[in-house]
Amino acid sequence: MAKEEQSGKSASFGKLGPKTAIAVFGGGCFWCTEAIFQNLEGVVSARPGYTGGSVPNPTYEQVSTGNTGHAEATRIEFDPSLISYDDLLTVFFATHDPTLLNRQGNDIGTQYRSVIFYADASQKEAAKRFIAKLQSESPKPIVTALAPLGEFYEAEDYHRNYYLKHGDEPYCRLVIAPKLEHLRRDFRSLLKKSAATKS
Repeated sequence: MAKEEQSGKSASFGKLGPKTAIAVFGGGCFWCTEAIFQNLEGVVSARPGYTGGSVPNPTYEQVSTGNTGHAEATRIEFDPSLISYDDLLTVFFATHDPTLLNRQGNDIGTQYRSVIFYADASQKEAAKRFIAKLQSESPKPIVTALAPLGEFYEAEDYHRNYYLKHGDEPYCRLVIAPKLEHLRRDFRSLLKKSAATKS
């Protein structure tokens, strides 16, 4: 793939306004997580990017080497009066495999690790409780990491709305589309009306 635009400026966190908050999850390729969370009622935006690493303003090519420490992640701005952080956690864990270390499917490397970047103490505690409950029900170890949210660098423009723009590509059809079908089947009450009516 030709090298394209530099990744965007780093984003600040915490409360974004009187009604919105943020959550940041890494669960494999960010094309998948972006597409999933865009469909949820109460989600204002879902933006792919890079966080958890040591190189400032990394590019996709740099992150893809696995040497920067960054994870491909999705920054979710949401309205807590319409969707809770626990709801977001539920969808996050249901739409990727938290027992796989540094991979999801054929996407392999630390940049594809399962990780929750918590913005504050309440998110950290909620995530710890959720993981403990999952572990009590799982015969395999839950490997999802918890890390404080640091700088988040938005991905290059060509990554944004990837599924919406390239839904007919093989990766989208074979990997992302089944996740969205699962979302519509099992989380209908959390979907935006426009997403719930899609076949």
